[in-house]
Amino acid sequence: MAKRILSAAVMLPLALAALWFGKWIFAGLVALAAVLMLREWQRLPDGPGFAAVDPRALALGGLGLVAAIALMRVDQRLASFTVLLVAAMAYIWALPARRSWALGGMLYVGLPCLSLIWLRDMPDHGRLIVFWVLGVVWATDTGAYAFGRIIGGPKLIPSVSPNKTWAGLLGGMLCAGLAGYGIASLDARLPMQALGVFAALVAVVAQAGDFFESGIKRRFGVKDSGGLIPGHGGALDRLDGVLFAAPFVALGMLIWGRGVWS
Repeated sequence: MAKRILSAAVMLPLALAALWFGKWIFAGLVALAAVLMLREWQRLPDGPGFAAVDPRALALGGLGLVAAIALMRVDQRLASFTVLLVAAMAYIWALPARRSWALGGMLYVGLPCLSLIWLRDMPDHGRLIVFWVLGVVWATDTGAYAFGRIIGGPKLIPSVSPNKTWAGLLGGMLCAGLAGYGIASLDARLPMQALGVFAALVAVVAQAGDFFESGIKRRFGVKDSGGLIPGHGGALDRLDGVLFAAPFVALGMLIWGRGVWS
């Protein structure tokens, strides 16, 4: 726990500073995280031993992710997704024995990163929207951990994640709703109640992201995706909820327009 707190004390100010200043600073941080996550994804099938990554494959995939993120930053959406798909094909070519795994990794990492850039560059509320997404996911993780430890009770999906409980899920939803409401209150023009309810739904999606990554790690007998962050594991371990939540929020805005954020 001490390591987790110290790591968070270092990471949170950096993430929030990049989000505040936005533009290329935030895009650069997202691009760095994308490459680190792709590296971890590439190593997962090797099991606990974590064999060295194929540098050619990582270079092709990583450069493609960086280019796609840069294009999204300058609002070239079609070009951004095109580059992501081309990079995915190059990544597959470099890892012929793991084609489906390679494609899955590019989409699993790439789409959420592009979603975060697109959300941050939204007019008027871009900074607040991403802060809301991150805050809701962090509140979900904290609430799920605290309520799960304190209350315990029936397990959610013990075959995938034996420590996750129904009490943890409900606690995560409660904390996420409160966080969503609280962050929305920073701008009096926003409907705080609606965003609080939406935050509880996002909490379920974030928990699904947590279960997804847990299932992947269990499949390959890996406890953590890496050792990059003391007390947290790898970048994928720290951002698994965001990887599901960011595209979910972005998709909602694409379907219903700016909606409650307008």
